[in-house]
Amino acid sequence: MTENRSKEKFLANSIERHETAAWRGHIESTKPESNVPIPSEESVIEAREWVNTNSLS
Repeated sequence: MTENRSKEKFLANSIERHETAAWRGHIESTKPESNVPIPSEESVIEAREWVNTNSLS
């Protein structure tokens, strides 16, 4: 059990950083029931351009 403590501690830390996520740009509205953010059209276009310029293929 002692050897798993470091693994458990590592997994407890979140890797994702939502503050810098592209989808957090300009939130136009949210869905009423699920509270899912709906981005503005400008944010969607900007995110798509970023994907096209930074893709591996």
